[in-house]
Amino acid sequence: MRRVTLSACIAALTLGLTAGVIQAASVLLESLNGRQVFPVTNWWNLDISAAPVAPQSAAMINWISGRTGGNTTATRTMHPDFGPPPYGIPYVVVDGTQPRVPVTWVAYGNQSDSGIPGLPGYPIPDEARTQPNYIEGAVAGGGTSDDRHLLLIDRDRWVLYETYATRWNATQSRWEAQSGAIFNLNTNDRRPEGWTSADAAGLAIFPGLIRYDEVNGPSEITHAIRVTTRATNGYVWPASHTAGSTSGAPPMGTRLRLKAGRDISGFPAQMQKIFRAMKKYGLIVADNGTDMYVTGTMDPRWNNSVLNPAFHALTADDFEVIELGWGQLSFPDPPLHVRIIG
Repeated sequence: MRRVTLSACIAALTLGLTAGVIQAASVLLESLNGRQVFPVTNWWNLDISAAPVAPQSAAMINWISGRTGGNTTATRTMHPDFGPPPYGIPYVVVDGTQPRVPVTWVAYGNQSDSGIPGLPGYPIPDEARTQPNYIEGAVAGGGTSDDRHLLLIDRDRWVLYETYATRWNATQSRWEAQSGAIFNLNTNDRRPEGWTSADAAGLAIFPGLIRYDEVNGPSEITHAIRVTTRATNGYVWPASHTAGSTSGAPPMGTRLRLKAGRDISGFPAQMQKIFRAMKKYGLIVADNGTDMYVTGTMDPRWNNSVLNPAFHALTADDFEVIELGWGQLSFPDPPLHVRIIG
């Protein structure tokens, strides 16, 4: 199948006419050119470099490293859970005229968003159905395995749409997903307590991705980064949803911070930029998966020979857990909430 190139998408936006009908442009991995994703006050964008270390930090790092049951030497290396297709999560940017289509929820329908006021549906371009690399996993139409996240940004309204376990059901001629969430990127709106999103923690996915355009751009990365652990135990702010109750595991929403004293001067410049963000903004545990797997975009421009050795040089012991729920006092409504099971 032919993949729509960036230049072709830009040409479609510029010309916009096919058989006399204006076509809405969709651009895979369009650069945001430094545009602010959520307000600078949002939890994804909080500077945590001076936040206090959690009393549970050492115990949680030991758990992440697998130092349980008498094992005192285990450790976990960090891994970039992204790269060229099929690794990582892609995103698609559309304009405000992109037609909205309904999504049928096969699970979590009572916690999923059906659209924005006055505009129901999700702006899913036809390419997501017919071409690979628009949905996580790089299968046209999503397929039937793995997480199959679909991330869509309406650049005109500055609204983020995300779905989980996404697939095109050809038999029923409809899009299906287990859950979906919509975020106004101009606000600090948070999911209701107990609600999921397209991510297990109830958080937005896109703002936590490492993106090629920001790593190779002129500015610093100014947001926290999404990370997974093999299990979790309840949730803490800014998360809103739990997906497990494993004793000793970190809760969803836990923030890890690369220790200030960890020397990163020997890494390539792009990797230093990523690791500086880990020191200043940290990592947020957002899903169950593999310990210390860090999420970024699925992008053919990534070079695994640079990513893998740099990430593998860091271990869980290079990180510390900051105070659980830190920063919530800047958001007085709702009140401070910590829910850990067991």
